Amino acid sequence: MSKINFIQGKTNLLNDLEDSKNIETISNRIAEFFKLKNVYFLFGSGTSNGAIPVMKDLFKKVRENVSKLDQKTIDLFNNIRLKDENDFEELLGILYSQRIFLQNQVNTDEEILNRCSKLISSIEKTIFTEINIKINDAPNNDILEIYKRFYQKVSLRNKDLSRVNIFTTNNDLFTETALDSINVNYINGFTGGLNKYFNPALFNYSFSKRMDTSIDKYEPVENMIYLYKLHGSINWIEDDTNNNSFFNIKEVVSNLEIQHHETSNILIYPTPAKQDKSLGSPYTELFREFQKKLLEQHSVLFIIGYGFNDAHVNNIIHQALATNSSINIVIFKEPSKNIKLTEIEDSRIFKIWGEFDNNGSPEKIHYFRNIVDKLIPDINQYKSGNDILLKFIESIKTE
Repeated sequence: MSKINFIQGKTNLLNDLEDSKNIETISNRIAEFFKLKNVYFLFGSGTSNGAIPVMKDLFKKVRENVSKLDQKTIDLFNNIRLKDENDFEELLGILYSQRIFLQNQVNTDEEILNRCSKLISSIEKTIFTEINIKINDAPNNDILEIYKRFYQKVSLRNKDLSRVNIFTTNNDLFTETALDSINVNYINGFTGGLNKYFNPALFNYSFSKRMDTSIDKYEPVENMIYLYKLHGSINWIEDDTNNNSFFNIKEVVSNLEIQHHETSNILIYPTPAKQDKSLGSPYTELFREFQKKLLEQHSVLFIIGYGFNDAHVNNIIHQALATNSSINIVIFKEPSKNIKLTEIEDSRIFKIWGEFDNNGSPEKIHYFRNIVDKLIPDINQYKSGNDILLKFIESIKTE
């Protein structure tokens, strides 16, 4: 039996409907949102779940690697008491604080400082290694196929509407790999040929095609995406060898090169210091773009796979709701008292969660796979219908 919830503010939009109509009703409403001028997505780790370990599994891997260190470093790890045994933020927060404290002591204990640094390094290396996966290998390819189906549905937009913008806290390369494999153009803030460096001015650019060879007449390329990686990426490195670049952030492409530059990668690790680190470049520019986009009129933000654990991201969404009366927020997540945005009763906030029957097996409607396959409309399908209609109208005019 279907147990799907679709709440607008505090109103259940599925009341008095047959269960068989629930998914269709939600999908039709989402299709209406896609007609708005500005369509944004915020992706969290849930969109890559199944290929990138969830926090619990990642913590288990950390314990395995820490157990291979010397006994005194292991003891330091075991002596840390956490409120949640799988809370990376608290663990790394404690270790960072201890390291800062030891580094600023007059007569510090170098041995303890070295153990603390070794433990931090082991944890961060584990996180990096688990993110830096071979995407085309099974079963990772199953997740890649979901991303490909998603972008095949949303990448083509009417030229009179803005291109779709993807904001993500993920550091993996699923989006880039998927877009490349289906020949969809994307702008991620990096420009150049052999060496690509960060330049936020790119987010104000668009790809255009020439419509008339005799005159300079252009229109936007339809299959294009803007991609903003708010927490950095495993293929971004610090590089100051280019004197003509304002930002010393370089994008590398090969897995081998990524591994080679592991210590200089630009990642925001899960710590309470995330918000402080995000104040530096390139994050200042990325978050400024996020904030600017959410203030655009007639916009919708779809939030998928995001756990609302990042205060700096949440604050920008809250600010948008406070100042932009025309924005809509669609959250694919079960409400929680610990998540303020899911508890707010605002008619601009839509919440979708629950289970549906999939050939006798219960499925979560708010999981990325089912959102893509069951709820998101195929823009190409509607576009094809419009193209046929336009051609028919033109043929009548010429008769």
